[in-house]
Amino acid sequence: MVSVCFYFQVHQPYRLRRFSIFDKQPQYFDEDANRNILHKVANKCYLPANRTLLDLVRRYEGRFRISYSLTGVLIEQCRRYCPQVLDSFRELAATGHVDFMAETYYHSLSFLYSREEWTEQVALHRKLLQDVFGQTPTVFRNTELIYNNDVARAAADLGYKAVLCEGADHLLGYRSPTYLYHPPGEKRVKLLLKNYRLSDDLAFRFSNRDWAEWPLTADKFARWVHQVNGNGYVVNIFVDYETFGEHQWADTGIFEFLRHMPEEVFKLPDNDFKTPAEAAAAYPASGEYDVPHMISWADTERDLSAWLGNAMQSNALHELYRVEQEVKQHGDPAVLEDWRKLTISDHFYYMCTKYFADGAVHKYFNPYDSPYDSFINFMNVLDNLRGRIGTQRAGRLTA
Repeated sequence: MVSVCFYFQVHQPYRLRRFSIFDKQPQYFDEDANRNILHKVANKCYLPANRTLLDLVRRYEGRFRISYSLTGVLIEQCRRYCPQVLDSFRELAATGHVDFMAETYYHSLSFLYSREEWTEQVALHRKLLQDVFGQTPTVFRNTELIYNNDVARAAADLGYKAVLCEGADHLLGYRSPTYLYHPPGEKRVKLLLKNYRLSDDLAFRFSNRDWAEWPLTADKFARWVHQVNGNGYVVNIFVDYETFGEHQWADTGIFEFLRHMPEEVFKLPDNDFKTPAEAAAAYPASGEYDVPHMISWADTERDLSAWLGNAMQSNALHELYRVEQEVKQHGDPAVLEDWRKLTISDHFYYMCTKYFADGAVHKYFNPYDSPYDSFINFMNVLDNLRGRIGTQRAGRLTA
């Protein structure tokens, strides 16, 4: 038996408006850009993909099952700008065959800088899922699949039964991501590892005509899944939801692939679909997966260099978390909310200076002319926020 686990990450950040040292009012976020981008992605991806997947869940009477992680800031923006998107996710939840997983509310790097803030953001996100979808998640995924052994232990301490992470070749060695594992010395939680080859085939190579396996058809994908029989339990396909319609446009055939894929998987014996929670309950851990240093699912390095690869990023993050306790002691909910929106990992992703194999990806998502512009803009906003809590420092950066 091989179970296909589809997990989709759904996130949109609060993008900052252009903010100079001469701006005094604490209006940091670009309402127009955030609204327009959400509407664009909703029409190209969220709404058509949700309709397609809802039809599949109903057609196969629950045999086709999927899982999502929606960040808190994505849900907030859907409520404000595009409520029909949130309604369509509620429809999926109401089927009883779609799970929603836990993560940090603000899609932040808080685990790296403040365990207190990380715990609070995870709790906020858990409550939001209960309120919006009536679900209490049992599976955790950290922001951008940032993971080491400590993440698993911290998630286990909060009661989670499974954690998602990257199936890194240099850590797996001869082993396969088609098995479940547990962290060293920690049996309370199981690990489901992303099958990055098959996931990236779908997310990045699907429309690449130079790829030796192009075109990726539903029956070809099903055959690849079937080959795992006898060599594992799961095929974990973890991708950004924007893969469907935004990164891979509709004219590539990506939605047709989705529509036909379950049928092709079911044609071959001993295959099914499970959510990560169901897979964790159904299959045993086959050994330890030891991750002493941080990994992620980002870029070719699968490390933290997308957010911590240069001095600008390190400085911005250090300065942001340095004022955490002052912000919380200040007691103003509006200041705390703005500070937490600044913890969104995208702000630091925009400061990345990598322009080789991953440069096109970084430039595609980046609203700034350069990483330096992103850094200056962010620090101007942070400096204004520090002024609101009475910790204004000299030497403001010039725009």
